Amino acid sequence: MLTGSEIRRKFLDFFVQKGHKEVHSSSLVPANDPTLLFTNAGMNQFKDVFLGLEKRDYNRATTSQKCVRAGGKHNDLENVGFTNRHHTFFEMLGNFSFGDYFKKDAIAYAWELVTSKDWFGIDKNKLYVTVFNGEGGVPRDAEAYDLWATQGVPKARIFEMGLKDNFWQMGDTGPCGPCSEIHYDMGPSASEHGHAECHFPCDCGRYVEIWNLVFMQFDRDASGKLNPLPKPSIDTGMGLERVTAVLQGVISNYETDLFTPLIKRAAELTGASLKKELDKEAHTKSAASLRVIADHSRAATFLISDGVLPSNEGRGYVLRKIIRRAITHGRLLGQTKPFLHEMVFAVRDLMQDAYPELRETSDRISKVVLSEESRFANTLEVGLERLERDLEMVKVNPTSPSFRRGGVLVYPGDEAFRLYDTYGLPMDFMQDSARDRGIEFDQAGFDRAMEEQKSRARASWKGAAKQTATPFYVALMLANNPQAGQSVVLPGKTTFGKNSRFVGYGVTRASGCRVVAVIRSGDALPELRAGESGEVILDHTPFYADSGGQVGDKGWFYSDDHNTVIAEVTGCYAPIQGVRAHQVVAKQPIRVGDHVDAVVNAEIRESTMRNHTATHLLHAGLREVLGKHVKQAGSLVAPDHLRFDFSHFTAVEDEELQDIEDIINKEVLRNQIVETITDVPIEEAINQYHAMALFGEKYGDKVRVVRIGDFSTELCGGTHTGATGEIGLIKILKEGSVSSGVRRVEAVTGTGSLAHFRKDHKLENFVASVTTNGESASPADALKAEFEKKDSEIKRLTRELDQARMKSASSSTANISEKIKDVKGVKVLAHRVDNLERPQMRTLVDQLREKIGSGVVVLGSASNGNVSLIVGVTKDLTSKVQAGKVIGPVAQKVGGKGGGRPDLAEAGGKDSAALDSALNGAYEVVESLLG
Repeated sequence: MLTGSEIRRKFLDFFVQKGHKEVHSSSLVPANDPTLLFTNAGMNQFKDVFLGLEKRDYNRATTSQKCVRAGGKHNDLENVGFTNRHHTFFEMLGNFSFGDYFKKDAIAYAWELVTSKDWFGIDKNKLYVTVFNGEGGVPRDAEAYDLWATQGVPKARIFEMGLKDNFWQMGDTGPCGPCSEIHYDMGPSASEHGHAECHFPCDCGRYVEIWNLVFMQFDRDASGKLNPLPKPSIDTGMGLERVTAVLQGVISNYETDLFTPLIKRAAELTGASLKKELDKEAHTKSAASLRVIADHSRAATFLISDGVLPSNEGRGYVLRKIIRRAITHGRLLGQTKPFLHEMVFAVRDLMQDAYPELRETSDRISKVVLSEESRFANTLEVGLERLERDLEMVKVNPTSPSFRRGGVLVYPGDEAFRLYDTYGLPMDFMQDSARDRGIEFDQAGFDRAMEEQKSRARASWKGAAKQTATPFYVALMLANNPQAGQSVVLPGKTTFGKNSRFVGYGVTRASGCRVVAVIRSGDALPELRAGESGEVILDHTPFYADSGGQVGDKGWFYSDDHNTVIAEVTGCYAPIQGVRAHQVVAKQPIRVGDHVDAVVNAEIRESTMRNHTATHLLHAGLREVLGKHVKQAGSLVAPDHLRFDFSHFTAVEDEELQDIEDIINKEVLRNQIVETITDVPIEEAINQYHAMALFGEKYGDKVRVVRIGDFSTELCGGTHTGATGEIGLIKILKEGSVSSGVRRVEAVTGTGSLAHFRKDHKLENFVASVTTNGESASPADALKAEFEKKDSEIKRLTRELDQARMKSASSSTANISEKIKDVKGVKVLAHRVDNLERPQMRTLVDQLREKIGSGVVVLGSASNGNVSLIVGVTKDLTSKVQAGKVIGPVAQKVGGKGGGRPDLAEAGGKDSAALDSALNGAYEVVESLLG
């Protein structure tokens, strides 16, 4: 029997033998596609290739892609663990053709791999295939039908389905086409509805889709019309977990060796029994909880490995929900101590051969999960208390319309969902808790609240969509789409090819650059007039475009006489791959077809280069001092400063920052050569050069490696100094938190460091002028000593002032007897004592209670427009008069509120003008309480 790992390998080997390029899985965080929450299909990393925005050096590929479906519209989180085939994390095996082979080969390859004894050898008599039946104005896929029949599939096993099941499209417009699926008959025992004699395509769970072949043969335009693509493409997806269940002869994916080691480890960590969970009682709650832990530990491990960290928004929020759901299922099994962080190593051990990066990242991942477990323990306790309070509220209000429906006590679904969403309480746990108290769970209300949240999440995530390309760039994309076979003729009858060459690594000036496009307000124009702002595309340019955290260059365009400035370049960016758009303000007319000298502001470029090379040194220094778990999580390389975000769990101590600064400046002083190696195959760069690939970056098959001696090696397309000595000096300015598990360092170099030292020197001179600690003390120590001296003096003066105020207040109560009134046999004193702090008022009220022996004391103080109130009741009277009930009405009169114990209550207010009236009214309040 093949193992899951062998099945993965066999699939990839099959297609490599068929001339496909094996491509490593892309990150779960989609590169350059903020419209997508997580990578959820094998084709995601090839999206730009299918759209014609990116060219690779191969036209057929095969992958085993990490995928997560747990957010947005792909959100089946609550089903995971309770069905045979729902997962948050899964692997999608796929083969792809980019305008190369089409249906004939795709179908032949699929049938050979699935049925050949040399490969998967699945019984043909258990297989069914589907094709598109022709619907919604789209013709029937007769070609696919005939090709399956040619492979020997009986016509009785070829089924025709509609748009919902057998037509795929990338979006409202763009590539689309029919698809064809292969289904496997798992047998009657797999039916979730007990169907003994059902037939395909019954959806009872017996017939399982194992492979989907998408035939991209149309381009849908804005009007909805389908235009045939000159070069149709193939995108297929086979779920590794599903095909493993088929080949290992089990009904549930969780019974395959992709999960059983994880379930076993989860049982060990939680103390659950495995005797029945993996065999006869697959749907028991304990089995479901073990499945949840196994599945969610895979998702959490790979998401954190790919740079996602728990947070309260976006991807981090989904990760936090996954982790917390696994923890709560551990609690359902009786485990209240942290355990999930140990599951990370079980995932590593099981999957490190296919994903070797786990060997390096597992320690860091485990620390992140442990931190989240500790954080969630407190949150969960609050959630459990809230649930108990909610259920008790239902029990004590049995006649409330909110809790009684049709004569039955009900726990409202929207309230339950609030606990699920805020505190991570599992739905089934809340159902059990309600049932134990004889209360029905409002499932419909819960589902409705869940759907509303999904809608909000989808709307929220759409807000993060990519900025839509302007009409000109849309046209340019189409022009360079290998599917389209068309070109764009710009105003001025200039035909524009795809790329504008970047020639700026070694130079800051390029002569004879031809203006191939002028864009203003999204439209291509023949010229840009003097004084107008717009974008200009050149056939070649020395201007670096915004990329990899480095900001774009600034500079000028000169006329062909090499002396006259015709435009100021305020920035440069890449609207689509391979195209550099210069943002300009025209000084003179710029026309399509003109030739200009493109000149980068060398001073700004050099400052940016210093900061970029310093960023590489800083990254390496952080890893050397803090540990190899440190990974870049974002950066900004600007001319005036650099900013570097990295994964780390605690604040970096001052001593550690100093060590980092020392280490990286030693590299600067060594004047190491900064070596750039171009056109390196990505596998060679990572495996031989050991170059670091940076978070959020998208790399092609050939990359550029930047190496600084033995200290730093990274994949990078940015501009750098020739040697580290050109940086001058790196000064770290500050370090702080960005989010949970992510820290940020900001620094300056070169003249920025000089400016910083001048500011420090100016401050040092000022400190010297206001301190008296002598020249031996550092400015910081001298200033600290001066502050301590002043602080001591302030504290002494404050104590004296407090004593004076207290003495004044005490003296004002020396003849207090005339203010004491007898209210129904109870002594009541209401007195104003301005400018006293709360602690002083407490002391005074204690003194007055002792002085009157038995009674009620009400004190009010006004200071800076604010009012403080305190009520004291002697112990013998608290059964008749409570301080909290006295202070409420009094506080209302000064615009405030308060409360406290029966013998002591406090309040605040904002209407100091009403204080006297409020104190006078205290006697009436006490009288009303005495009846």
